[in-house]
Amino acid sequence: MRTVSSLRTIIVVEDSDEDFDTVSQAVHHAGLMVNVQRAMTGGDCLDLLGARSAIRPAVVLMDLNTPGVDGREALAAIKGDSVLKLVSVVVFSTSDDPRDRAFCYAAGANAYHVKPIRYPDHLQLLIDVLLYWLKRVTLPYLDGASA
Repeated sequence: MRTVSSLRTIIVVEDSDEDFDTVSQAVHHAGLMVNVQRAMTGGDCLDLLGARSAIRPAVVLMDLNTPGVDGREALAAIKGDSVLKLVSVVVFSTSDDPRDRAFCYAAGANAYHVKPIRYPDHLQLLIDVLLYWLKRVTLPYLDGASA
């Protein structure tokens, strides 16, 4: 049996308990064995990924509108860092504003999704995204390993 430390890690930047619970349910429904780390703000995410941290997640699911350091600032910091820029960042936002999408892609987001309003649609989108990033894609490095 794999220990928690040997599991692949995802970081979920989400201040909404309801939306975080939906991510947790998507992980379960997809049958994924992953270590889910929650960050309530973009600043918390940057702390998890800090210089002394060994965490190199398979993917970061980033909400844009968090208090304090928001997802936009965290995305720009991740993609502007010579080591962290290899981390896959998938944005999940309620915003369908073309300016937000343009900013995120220009800053280096790997994908941008508008959170569906209906729970079943939101759950299915998360399942699809998680399966894609954790089962289908060959990532530049595994958790804790250097590029």
